[in-house]
Amino acid sequence: MEEQLKLENQTCFPLYALSREITNAYRPLLEEIDLTYPQYLVLLVLWENKTVTVNQLGEKLYLDSGTLTPLLKRLQGKGLIDRTRSKRDERVVEISLTAAGEQLEQQALKIPEKLAESLRLSIDELTKLREITCTILQKI
Repeated sequence: MEEQLKLENQTCFPLYALSREITNAYRPLLEEIDLTYPQYLVLLVLWENKTVTVNQLGEKLYLDSGTLTPLLKRLQGKGLIDRTRSKRDERVVEISLTAAGEQLEQQALKIPEKLAESLRLSIDELTKLREITCTILQKI
C-alpha cells in the first residue's frame, strides 16, 4: 500500500475527528443554555455585530442560505433573534438580536473557558490551534 493512502498519514482525518470531538465537548455546555452548536455560532456573530444580513452570516459561518434558514427560524422561535426585510432592498433579510438574545450572552461568557478545561488545553494552545486553522481557511 502506498504511504500517502494510509489513514494515519492523512491531514484531513485528524482535523475531521478533532472537529467532531470539539463539537461534542460543546454539547453539554450549550445544553445548559438550550442551544445547539450551529445556533451558538449564529449568536456569536450577532453578539459581535448586533445586526447582519443572511448573506453576511453565511459568509462568516461558511454556510449557505438553505442551511441557515431553518436554523434562523428555530432561533426566532426561541425568541432570540428577529428576521426582517431590509427597508432598502426587500430581497435582503436582516438578522438582529432580541432582548432575550442579548441577555443570553451573559450566560455564554464562561463557555470558552469551560471548553478549554474540558479539552485539557491551555488558552495559548487553543489560540495557536485557532490561528493555524484560520490560516488554512484563508488560503483555500
